[in-house]
Amino acid sequence: MPRREWTDIEVEELSLKFEVEPAEELLRWAVETFYPNVALAFSGQMEDVVLLDIMHRVAPGRVRAFMIDTGRLPEEIYELVEEVRRRYRVDLEVYYPDNAKVEEMVRLYGPNLFYGGPQYRLLCCRVRKVDVLKRVLSGLDAWITGLRRDQFPTRAITRKVQIDHDNFGILKLAPICDWTFEDVANYVRERGLPYCRLYDQGYTSIGCAPCTRPTFVATGNITAEELRKGRWWWERGTPKECGIHCSLEAGTFERHMETMFKLRISKD
Repeated sequence: MPRREWTDIEVEELSLKFEVEPAEELLRWAVETFYPNVALAFSGQMEDVVLLDIMHRVAPGRVRAFMIDTGRLPEEIYELVEEVRRRYRVDLEVYYPDNAKVEEMVRLYGPNLFYGGPQYRLLCCRVRKVDVLKRVLSGLDAWITGLRRDQFPTRAITRKVQIDHDNFGILKLAPICDWTFEDVANYVRERGLPYCRLYDQGYTSIGCAPCTRPTFVATGNITAEELRKGRWWWERGTPKECGIHCSLEAGTFERHMETMFKLRISKD
């Protein structure tokens, strides 16, 4: 069956509807509408565990989740994956980068090319993550992410429902984008959920081992810059993004504003 083509206005109306709904409602709708062609992107962040837990409650037996193993992940992520598999009885789908592309990249630029400048770091991210994600999403109608608006300024305009213009026009869902870091941590603590133990060592965002370090920020008024300052800390003045979530580059903000204007005109 051909993939449905969504219009900006249809998706904007969905986003406005679910903006005032709890995450459970959006996840329930997503599973009922798209299963089995909808999946959660699991990278080992606390947000991903929260979403997996909610999905397990609202749609037991119909949870799909996938993980991209870049080949440079910390051991603590694999430990969490084993805990998650046991607790939720979910077959976490694991995908790997193209071996030939990795070998060519490392042969040309070395295993730690990312320290050589943003262009090399983005190349590494593309080969190890972005290209793999595109391959996974080619078989889906929607995907679920743990994006939050407070994570970094580039994510401040994140919508709960949006068209992923970078990936085949499928829907990209961010059910807890209006949560804060404290909201996520409280949910995990109150429900006794498993989480990556690197958080106990001062991490507030976790990526590949060479590219992430602790931030050691105190809980409380944590700024977006502080939450991801442990990512690619040697770079100065560059967005803390790997290329998977590039809303500004994809023109999402401009599309959103244009669609909102059309909606207002149609209702006047």
